[in-house]
Amino acid sequence: MRGQDHSGLKQLRFAITGALLGGMLVFACGAIYAQNAPQVVPRVTGAATPMGDVPAPPLARPVIDDKRLMRNYPEQPPIIPHSIDNYQLTLKTNRCLDCHRRQFTEGSGAPMISVTHFMDRNGQVLADVTPRRYFCTACHVQQTDAQPLVPSTFKDMLLVEPEKK
Repeated sequence: MRGQDHSGLKQLRFAITGALLGGMLVFACGAIYAQNAPQVVPRVTGAATPMGDVPAPPLARPVIDDKRLMRNYPEQPPIIPHSIDNYQLTLKTNRCLDCHRRQFTEGSGAPMISVTHFMDRNGQVLADVTPRRYFCTACHVQQTDAQPLVPSTFKDMLLVEPEKK
Protein backbone atom coordinates (compact mmCIF):
# COMPACT_ATOMS: atom_id res chain seq x y z
CA MET A 1 0.00 0.00 0.00
CA ARG A 2 2.74 2.41 0.90
CA GLY A 3 4.51 2.04 -2.33
CA GLN A 4 1.45 2.64 -4.55
CA ASP A 5 1.31 5.60 -6.89
CA HIS A 6 -1.32 8.18 -5.81
CA SER A 7 -0.98 10.40 -8.88
CA GLY A 8 -4.53 9.52 -10.02
CA LEU A 9 -5.90 10.72 -6.67
CA LYS A 10 -3.92 13.95 -6.97
CA GLN A 11 -5.34 14.53 -10.46
CA LEU A 12 -8.88 13.97 -9.15
CA ARG A 13 -8.33 16.48 -6.33
CA PHE A 14 -6.93 18.97 -8.84
CA ALA A 15 -9.96 18.49 -11.13
CA ILE A 16 -12.47 18.93 -8.27
CA THR A 17 -10.66 22.04 -7.00
CA GLY A 18 -10.59 23.48 -10.50
CA ALA A 19 -14.30 22.80 -11.01
CA LEU A 20 -15.18 24.45 -7.68
CA LEU A 21 -13.06 27.52 -8.47
CA GLY A 22 -14.57 27.73 -11.96
CA GLY A 23 -18.10 27.50 -10.53
CA MET A 24 -17.38 30.24 -8.01
CA LEU A 25 -16.00 32.43 -10.79
CA VAL A 26 -19.11 31.91 -12.93
CA PHE A 27 -21.37 32.67 -9.92
CA ALA A 28 -19.47 35.88 -9.08
CA CYS A 29 -19.54 37.07 -12.70
CA GLY A 30 -23.28 36.30 -12.93
CA ALA A 31 -23.99 38.26 -9.75
CA ILE A 32 -22.03 41.28 -11.04
CA TYR A 33 -23.83 41.13 -14.40
CA ALA A 34 -27.25 40.83 -12.73
CA GLN A 35 -26.62 44.03 -10.78
CA ASN A 36 -25.54 45.96 -13.86
CA ALA A 37 -27.75 44.29 -16.48
CA PRO A 38 -30.08 46.53 -18.47
CA GLN A 39 -33.67 46.42 -17.29
CA VAL A 40 -35.66 44.78 -20.08
CA VAL A 41 -39.12 45.21 -18.55
CA PRO A 42 -39.98 48.68 -17.20
CA ARG A 43 -41.16 48.87 -13.62
CA VAL A 44 -44.90 49.28 -13.22
CA THR A 45 -45.45 49.26 -9.47
CA GLY A 46 -43.66 48.59 -6.24
CA ALA A 47 -40.72 50.05 -4.43
CA ALA A 48 -37.70 51.37 -6.30
CA THR A 49 -35.49 49.10 -4.21
CA PRO A 50 -36.42 45.44 -3.94
CA MET A 51 -38.26 44.61 -0.72
CA GLY A 52 -38.73 48.32 0.03
CA ASP A 53 -41.84 49.63 1.77
CA VAL A 54 -44.56 51.01 -0.45
CA PRO A 55 -47.77 52.44 1.00
CA ALA A 56 -50.83 50.51 -0.16
CA PRO A 57 -53.16 52.51 -2.39
CA PRO A 58 -56.60 53.23 -0.94
CA LEU A 59 -59.28 50.66 -1.65
CA ALA A 60 -61.85 51.59 -4.25
CA ARG A 61 -65.25 52.47 -2.82
CA PRO A 62 -68.04 49.98 -3.48
CA VAL A 63 -70.91 51.10 -5.67
CA ILE A 64 -74.03 50.43 -3.64
CA ASP A 65 -76.85 51.56 -5.94
CA ASP A 66 -78.13 47.96 -6.46
CA LYS A 67 -78.35 48.65 -10.20
CA ARG A 68 -77.56 45.58 -12.30
CA LEU A 69 -75.16 46.40 -15.11
CA MET A 70 -74.93 44.81 -18.52
CA ARG A 71 -72.18 42.22 -18.84
CA ASN A 72 -69.10 43.01 -20.93
CA TYR A 73 -68.84 39.62 -22.65
CA PRO A 74 -70.86 36.40 -22.95
CA GLU A 75 -70.67 34.11 -19.92
CA GLN A 76 -69.25 36.88 -17.71
CA PRO A 77 -70.26 36.26 -14.09
CA PRO A 78 -72.51 39.12 -12.94
CA ILE A 79 -70.83 41.68 -10.70
CA ILE A 80 -72.12 42.26 -7.19
CA PRO A 81 -74.00 45.62 -7.16
CA HIS A 82 -73.94 46.06 -3.37
CA SER A 83 -71.43 46.16 -0.54
CA ILE A 84 -70.18 42.80 0.70
CA ASP A 85 -68.10 44.17 3.58
CA ASN A 86 -68.17 41.82 6.56
CA TYR A 87 -69.93 39.07 4.59
CA GLN A 88 -68.99 35.73 6.05
CA LEU A 89 -67.96 33.20 3.40
CA THR A 90 -66.57 30.06 5.04
CA LEU A 91 -67.02 26.31 4.73
CA LYS A 92 -70.00 26.47 7.10
CA THR A 93 -71.52 29.87 6.26
CA ASN A 94 -72.30 31.70 3.03
CA ARG A 95 -74.15 34.95 3.62
CA CYS A 96 -74.81 35.39 -0.12
CA LEU A 97 -77.17 32.44 -0.02
CA ASP A 98 -79.32 34.17 2.64
CA CYS A 99 -80.82 36.26 -0.18
CA HIS A 100 -79.90 34.53 -3.46
CA ARG A 101 -80.89 30.93 -2.64
CA ARG A 102 -84.04 29.92 -4.50
CA GLN A 103 -86.34 29.77 -1.47
CA PHE A 104 -85.34 33.27 -0.26
CA THR A 105 -85.44 35.33 -3.49
CA GLU A 106 -89.12 36.22 -3.27
CA GLY A 107 -88.74 37.78 0.17
CA SER A 108 -85.40 39.46 -0.50
CA GLY A 109 -86.01 40.63 -4.08
CA ALA A 110 -82.53 39.38 -5.02
CA PRO A 111 -82.02 37.49 -8.28
CA MET A 112 -81.86 33.73 -7.86
CA ILE A 113 -78.51 32.10 -8.48
CA SER A 114 -78.19 30.37 -11.83
CA VAL A 115 -79.27 26.77 -12.26
CA THR A 116 -75.65 26.02 -13.26
CA HIS A 117 -74.71 26.54 -9.62
CA PHE A 118 -76.72 23.41 -8.77
CA MET A 119 -75.00 21.14 -11.31
CA ASP A 120 -72.07 18.91 -10.53
CA ARG A 121 -69.22 18.20 -12.96
CA ASN A 122 -71.26 15.52 -14.70
CA GLY A 123 -74.24 17.82 -15.33
CA GLN A 124 -76.40 16.20 -12.62
CA VAL A 125 -78.70 18.69 -10.89
CA LEU A 126 -78.31 18.69 -7.11
CA ALA A 127 -80.79 19.81 -4.43
CA ASP A 128 -78.42 22.50 -3.16
CA VAL A 129 -75.52 24.60 -4.44
CA THR A 130 -72.69 22.41 -5.67
CA PRO A 131 -69.50 22.68 -3.58
CA ARG A 132 -67.50 23.92 -6.57
CA ARG A 133 -69.82 26.95 -6.89
CA TYR A 134 -70.22 27.61 -3.15
CA PHE A 135 -67.56 30.33 -2.85
CA CYS A 136 -69.24 33.15 -4.79
CA THR A 137 -66.33 35.61 -4.77
CA ALA A 138 -64.17 33.15 -6.70
CA CYS A 139 -66.05 34.37 -9.82
CA HIS A 140 -68.23 37.31 -8.78
CA VAL A 141 -66.60 40.62 -7.81
CA GLN A 142 -67.98 43.66 -6.09
CA GLN A 143 -68.66 46.69 -8.27
CA THR A 144 -66.43 49.61 -7.27
CA ASP A 145 -65.59 53.09 -8.49
CA ALA A 146 -62.03 52.00 -9.42
CA GLN A 147 -60.61 53.53 -12.57
CA PRO A 148 -59.10 51.19 -15.19
CA LEU A 149 -55.37 50.57 -14.77
CA VAL A 150 -54.79 50.91 -18.52
CA PRO A 151 -56.87 52.67 -21.17
CA SER A 152 -59.17 50.41 -23.21
CA THR A 153 -60.75 50.87 -26.60
CA PHE A 154 -62.88 47.72 -26.28
CA LYS A 155 -66.29 47.95 -27.97
CA ASP A 156 -68.94 45.28 -27.55
CA MET A 157 -69.75 43.90 -31.00
CA LEU A 158 -73.46 43.85 -30.12
CA LEU A 159 -73.45 47.58 -29.38
CA VAL A 160 -71.43 48.71 -32.41
CA GLU A 161 -73.58 49.78 -35.31
CA PRO A 162 -72.80 47.97 -38.56
CA GLU A 163 -71.13 50.01 -41.27
CA LYS A 164 -73.51 51.18 -44.01
CA LYS A 165 -72.40 50.71 -47.61
